[in-house]
Amino acid sequence: MSSQSNALPESAFQSQVIAPVAISPLRLVYWSVRRELWENRFLYAAPLGVASIYLFAFFISTIVGIWEKPLRIDPLRQPGGIAEPYGFAAGLIMGTAFIVGVFYCLDALHGERRDRSILFWKSLPVSDLTVVLSKASIPIVILPLFTFALTVATQLIMVVHSALVMPASGVSVSALWGHLPLFQMWLGLFYHLVTVHALWHAPMYAWLLLVSAWARRVPFLWAALPPLGVGVLEWVMFRTSHFAAFVGYRLAGPESYDFTPRHGISMDAMSHLNLGKFLTTPGLWVGLLVAMLFLVAAARLRRDRGPI
Repeated sequence: MSSQSNALPESAFQSQVIAPVAISPLRLVYWSVRRELWENRFLYAAPLGVASIYLFAFFISTIVGIWEKPLRIDPLRQPGGIAEPYGFAAGLIMGTAFIVGVFYCLDALHGERRDRSILFWKSLPVSDLTVVLSKASIPIVILPLFTFALTVATQLIMVVHSALVMPASGVSVSALWGHLPLFQMWLGLFYHLVTVHALWHAPMYAWLLLVSAWARRVPFLWAALPPLGVGVLEWVMFRTSHFAAFVGYRLAGPESYDFTPRHGISMDAMSHLNLGKFLTTPGLWVGLLVAMLFLVAAARLRRDRGPI
């Protein structure tokens, strides 16, 4: 009797130890996103490198006195000259982040199949849909937020450096503070990143992830050739370019986004924000629906595909 009584608590204790611990889906997504950032350091290293190179060039230009020339002229005659280097810095960082996001999506699911790490990741208690959503969140959520923070930090360093160097060059700092709409630039930048780089480009990133999950080799070609083939076929058969115009429209963004080349590189976008028009654009919701379908298909492909 005593041996049976001792065996019961021991078996109960063992069942308590072996019982799996429930992990919330948000925590799984969080650690999946952290895994992507650990394994793909180029996601933040490339924009940081571009921003550092641009800051170095900006420092040299301020010391030489190239950038102070617009400030020596009447700022009212050249309202965009003062903000031009700041707008160019934002555009350069955004362009780098966009390119990084494209190459990341093309290799996100293809890479783990190529180096056979998928055999390890599939053994973890994480669903394929969770993995795909965490990978999609990198270009849609993480990169836009990082781009905004990096651009603001870069422009602040530029402002502080200019305020220190300009008095030595005989230029009044008031010309900088009075004609540099930093808050408006940051608001326009954040709006552009959320609407265009995140929401509007979501179906493009989802398509790249789908190709990455499907292709066995050179996913870049498989992602680019179908749209290119459809455009060429349309031109040969009908002598029209509606599909090419649609692709360009999808890449450039809707007409209601915050700034366009005709508004200037200064990104003075306070008067151009139109969130209501953007949210009522049919292409936005159709694109998000297509992105959702692409991501679900990518998750199913990841479940069925084996290592390359």
